[in-house]
Amino acid sequence: MSRVFVVGLVSLAGAAGAQTSVPPNQVTPFADTSMLKPPAGATVAIIEWEDLECPYCAHAFPLVQAAVKRYKIPLVRYDIHIPSHVWSHEAALYARYLEDRVSPELATEYRRELFASQEKIANKDDLNRFTKAFFASHGKELPLLIDPTGQLEREVSAGDALGHRLTTKMYTPMIIVVTPTAWIEVKDVAELNKAINVAEAKVGGGRR
Repeated sequence: MSRVFVVGLVSLAGAAGAQTSVPPNQVTPFADTSMLKPPAGATVAIIEWEDLECPYCAHAFPLVQAAVKRYKIPLVRYDIHIPSHVWSHEAALYARYLEDRVSPELATEYRRELFASQEKIANKDDLNRFTKAFFASHGKELPLLIDPTGQLEREVSAGDALGHRLTTKMYTPMIIVVTPTAWIEVKDVAELNKAINVAEAKVGGGRR
């Protein structure tokens, strides 16, 4: 399941045949698809937009991580903010701080533990307490100012902007398996491995 939070009209761009979905016939209208490419050196990747306060993203998280480990493919993760969520934007800044300044692995663990604790976090004060405790449990100290230059804010906002460039019918989590020439929208995260198998077969990677 997913959380739809923006609805509007969009003009299609690019080759319509490049986009499919699992389950089939559930594609979302995409506009600017220029970001739907694997990172350099990869032929298949997962691109995901998530909101850290979204319960559907919490459900998808372990399945996405398991697929990344199994198939050894890159995950390109963008944060996107559902307007009604009161603490997800700040949480994304904390996660980006850990990824940029500490380690990507610890940032992933922060997201994992935060998703598991969603029901205990009602506001930004709860988030701050959770984050301080997380840092302390991993031998780190949460700085008073995590983003003095605004770089983390720019990174988080850039991911949000890319999502809205992709489609005005954004939902969370939005998970897309991409190859250099096509993309498979994963509307049911239980079918993520199926989408990766299809993508790898198309680029000659075979099934695992």
